[in-house]
Amino acid sequence: MEHTIPRPEHPQPQFERSQWVNLNGQWQFAFDFGKSGLDRHWEELETLDQAITVPFCPESDLSGIGYKDFIPAVWYLKNVTLTQEQLEGRVILHFGAVDYESHVFVNGKKVGIHRGGYTSFSYDITEFCHPGENRLTVYAADDNRHGQQPHGKQSELFYSHDCDYTRTTGIWQTVWMEFVPKAYIKSVKYFPNISAGTLTVQAELCGKGDFSVEASFAGRPCGKASALSENGTASVTLPLSEIHLWEAGEGNLYDLTLRFGEDQVKSYAGLREIRIDGMKVLLNGKPVFQRLVLDQGFYPDGIYTAPDEATLVRDIELSLAAGFNGARLHQKVFEPRFLYHCDRLGYLAWGEMANWGLDLSDPAALETFQGEWLDAVLRDFNHPAIVGWCPFNETWDRDRRKQIDSTLAMIYRLTKVLDPTRPCIDTSGNYHVVTDIYDVHDYEQDPEIFAEHYEAFRTGGDFYDVHRDKGRQQYTKGLPMFVSEYGGIKWNPQGDIEKAWGYGQGPQSEEEFIARYRGLTDALLDNPNMFGFCYTQLYDVEQETNGLYTYDRQPKFDMKVFASINSRTAACEKTPSAL
Repeated sequence: MEHTIPRPEHPQPQFERSQWVNLNGQWQFAFDFGKSGLDRHWEELETLDQAITVPFCPESDLSGIGYKDFIPAVWYLKNVTLTQEQLEGRVILHFGAVDYESHVFVNGKKVGIHRGGYTSFSYDITEFCHPGENRLTVYAADDNRHGQQPHGKQSELFYSHDCDYTRTTGIWQTVWMEFVPKAYIKSVKYFPNISAGTLTVQAELCGKGDFSVEASFAGRPCGKASALSENGTASVTLPLSEIHLWEAGEGNLYDLTLRFGEDQVKSYAGLREIRIDGMKVLLNGKPVFQRLVLDQGFYPDGIYTAPDEATLVRDIELSLAAGFNGARLHQKVFEPRFLYHCDRLGYLAWGEMANWGLDLSDPAALETFQGEWLDAVLRDFNHPAIVGWCPFNETWDRDRRKQIDSTLAMIYRLTKVLDPTRPCIDTSGNYHVVTDIYDVHDYEQDPEIFAEHYEAFRTGGDFYDVHRDKGRQQYTKGLPMFVSEYGGIKWNPQGDIEKAWGYGQGPQSEEEFIARYRGLTDALLDNPNMFGFCYTQLYDVEQETNGLYTYDRQPKFDMKVFASINSRTAACEKTPSAL
């Protein structure tokens, strides 16, 4: 029986070749509850006892399995037919993401090990393949309870609870193969310059030859440049004959064609600049209040994986309909396909890592975290929608353990080395060590008390910090400032109130909800020393019921009301900073 391939679209639209094969769909599958499969050489098996639909994790309903308990390890197997022509160049096997430690085998031979549940990775498997049928085998081990592995919002208990939800194990993003020439483009980085009207492209190459870039806008050619490469790198700068800035709500994108010898890649770039000026965060030289909402990237039937591309687009559209212009992509590295739609829709995004589950009092945490975070920054560097980085979130001192400040400082500095073009928040909420932007999380539910927290700061006085009394952080006067989590208003009138989770006491009516939302939000919009906010959250996730939409993305209210509240002109967009 022929199965429809789920998630058939190219997983990396900013780096797309025509010669590729999507490997999603039916794979053979086996649980490995004793984690003994490696000892028993299961990579040599030609069949496994179950089936799974990739790229959905075995905990999800869309996988066809739906097993919710802890899964120490799993195995995947798929037979792939390759032609002699495909093997004349290089065969690159790509994984969007596999949680957590994966071992990849081709025809029983190990080709690599990857640790990290959120970032993409690939292997050149040419030497392991032959014409005809080839066996791909993947082993994935996952344990989010030992403190040495980031797991984000995946529950460390059997049940989902509070703001932790159903776990994800194994493959959860698209698997695909590319067929490239022997000389090919490995990666590129884009550096737009809006004052000069240019785009600089830095390329990492395999082989030597001429590297060229051609740019067009809406089908009209508007720039080209080329350079000879003999040492594996090339850098070219394209003067652009048409200038179209990427703006909030206007995702102007240049189409790019990259060529290196016989290799050709389709890509795109946006012309925009993020810059800090005093307490303002400027987009293309202008203050644009960042009206953000918390998006956690969970789906009822796919958990970490959207069932289809339309669902990715819909989440952005639902946010825009409520008057937000961007999102904190919270405790998860979102897939490139989602970021593509942020790019084309002009939707601001903060890139974040899933650090929860990692014991930051342990020096070994740096080794665990560092490689994966840097991979995330490098992978997503070219997305114009990403306006800032946030490697850590709420790094609490807890259970007699205290975060090692030098770990956070190291990650901040490495992030700035890889990407000096964007601001970086060392740890959102607490406890700041070194940061470009200062933020706090404040879930006070009384609008009057909430406004009082920031009244002195609004008029040029001291900033109220809910964590200051603990002696772990102090606002540095003059840093850009925003409340990056607030609200979280619980609203679940149609469900079981006792099982619903949210912040504070839920309102008793829609009118009370809207009044509370308006009061909290107005306090931030009216503060000239705030450059943005982030409301918790866009939609409910499992038992957490503080979304403006339900978990299945149905509106709880008339979104025109929230659009009216959120979209009015903010004080920072019309007045100079008071400090």
